[in-house]
Order: sequence, then structure tokens, then C-alpha cells
Amino acid sequence: MATLGTMLMMLKGEIAEEGMFPVLEKVAGIGFKAVEVSQVPMTEENVAGLERAKAELGLETGAISVSLKKGPMPGLDSLEDDFAKIVDDAGRLGCRYARIGMMPLTAMATLPALEEWCAELDAGAARLAAEGITLCYHNHHVDLATFEGERIFDIVRRLAPHARFEIDLHWVQRGGANPVNVLADYAGFVDLVHVKDYAIAALPPEAIDAMAARDMEAFQRYFNGIVRFAPVGDGNMDWPAILAQAVASGTSYLFVEQDDLYGADVYECITRSYEHIKRLGYAG
Repeated sequence: MATLGTMLMMLKGEIAEEGMFPVLEKVAGIGFKAVEVSQVPMTEENVAGLERAKAELGLETGAISVSLKKGPMPGLDSLEDDFAKIVDDAGRLGCRYARIGMMPLTAMATLPALEEWCAELDAGAARLAAEGITLCYHNHHVDLATFEGERIFDIVRRLAPHARFEIDLHWVQRGGANPVNVLADYAGFVDLVHVKDYAIAALPPEAIDAMAARDMEAFQRYFNGIVRFAPVGDGNMDWPAILAQAVASGTSYLFVEQDDLYGADVYECITRSYEHIKRLGYAG
């Protein structure tokens, strides 16, 4: 059975205000057994908090976020400049996985740029593998775009054989693919999974006003904006089938995530997700 955790990206404000360990106490109190670190800098203070949570709460650090090279994301360690620190942090935390949250935008734009980036990814994954760390690549909907009839995600798998994958189920759905089919296709390749729902909100009054004013640009903005991230169980995805396939495909961790909370309380949102997954039998 995969270990159920949550993403710290949603809790970065709380961590900055309260500190790492107090937030992790609340996460563990909900019932989660692991966390994935994203958009939270791996400072000594934060790493020590994660280390303490493992020792005192039994809360695993399932994966940490890295990049191949320094980029626009502040505080993100890179394999090029921070390799020794990444290996040391993973060792302190007993963490087996590092993950790359997105490829550079330039690599998404042309096949030659994508091929060049895949070669860099494969080299980085091989280097980490020698240290006992598995590097996973995380998708968005853009990874289901195609070059010469082949999906970007599949090109990455073909050209970076040392890398593994973190499949984000919401982004698969938003990209127009069936999450169950993608998980089945990546059986044996997917080690991490992001679990978040895909919801459609009601049409806002502003959309009706825009149509009445014949402001089609504004109308389309509101109409397209009804696609939402949501706690697991609050949207329209087939979670019994999806979670069963995720486990069958060999994932080690299921990480609850919600990119936008739309003003809701973060602890309420991740608790709703946890409770729904627990009812389906995947929290243990």
C-alpha cells in the first residue's frame, strides 16, 4: 500500500509564520504519514524541523524538490550548484525521492529544446541514483501536448530512462487524458502521485453580466475560469478507480495537493481530502 501524505506547498505561509515542526504536528494530527517538500526552502531550520517530525511523530519526508539548474524559483536547491547539500538533506531525512516540479518553459516550446533538457534530466537522475536517490519528473497539462505525434511526457520517459515519474492526476484530467489510463500506461514507472480533484464551479453572475454587455472577452475569462482545483471527493474524478490503479501501478506515495484554495482554510481542505481517501481505504 502506498503511503498517504500531503504537499507542503499549500502550507508555506503557515511554515513561514509558525515554523516547520508546529505545522507538521498538525499535519500528523490529521492522520497523514508523510509530506512532500515544495516551495519551502530547505534551510537548516526547516530541515531540522522535518528531521524532528520523523523522530517524534513518525512523519516521513517522502520527497524533496530540486531543479537541474538555478532558475526563477527562489530557495530551490539545484543539482548543478547544491548537489552535496541535496544528498546530505535526503540522508538526514531518510528521503528516497527528489522531484522536479516542472521543466523550463523553453523546453516545452520546441522538440530540440525538449530533447536537450531530457539529456540533462537523465544525467541528473543517474547522478542521484548513484547516491541512492530516485529523481522523479512531475507533469502538468502541457506535458500532454505532442511533438511529431508523441506526448511530451512520453518523450521524457523515452529520452531520460534513469528518471522516474510523479503523476499529477488533476493535471492529467485537465490535459484531456484519462487518469486511470495514464497510470496504467506508466505502471512500473510512477513512484509518486499527486492527488487532487477537478471541479467545475457554478457560472458566476459576472459572466452573465459580461454576456449582457456583449463583452465576449470578459465572458470567456469567467466561463473558462469555472475549472477549479478541489479537495479530493469534492470534484468529479473517479477516485475509487484512480486510487486502485495508482497502487496497482506501483506508486510509493500519494500526496494530497490543491494548487488554489480559493480562500478556504488549508487545514480544512487537506482534512477533507484525507477523510475521503480514508473512506476509500487508502489512508493506512
